[in-house]
Amino acid sequence: MDFMTAVKTCFSKYVTFSGRAQRSEFWWFALFTTVCSIILTIVDSVLFGTVTTGPGSFEAQSDVAILSSLFSLAVFLPSISVAVRRLHDTDRSGWWWWLILVPIIGIIVLIVWYATRGTSGSNRFGEDPLGGAGHGGGGANFDEAYTPSSIPNVSND
Repeated sequence: MDFMTAVKTCFSKYVTFSGRAQRSEFWWFALFTTVCSIILTIVDSVLFGTVTTGPGSFEAQSDVAILSSLFSLAVFLPSISVAVRRLHDTDRSGWWWWLILVPIIGIIVLIVWYATRGTSGSNRFGEDPLGGAGHGGGGANFDEAYTPSSIPNVSND
């Protein structure tokens, strides 16, 4: 799944907590939200940041982050839903998402699970998002929407 497809999929499944999400869908959406948040924070600081004019005439300071706050609200539910669907792909309940509330350890565990390869074939949460019996390597059956890698396979011999 490429970047634009992942972003479109996450927004089209805005509050869909059922089903599965492959690794690329989750990580592309995480990159999108992170980069947009950084850019909007910079824009907020430029537009609504500290304003100072001549000596003793006017000084104003604002810590209001209007644009980045609106963006954060807009992607809050899609971010949770893609995280839950990613957990489903690793055959874990979406309730494990609440580990995010455990300082440091919970976040580390979730990152490891998000980076873990999903289960091959269908599991209790639905069909394999890659559509095949295996992920990655040669011989995997891909849906028409996904093209196999152009990197040649090298035998282990």
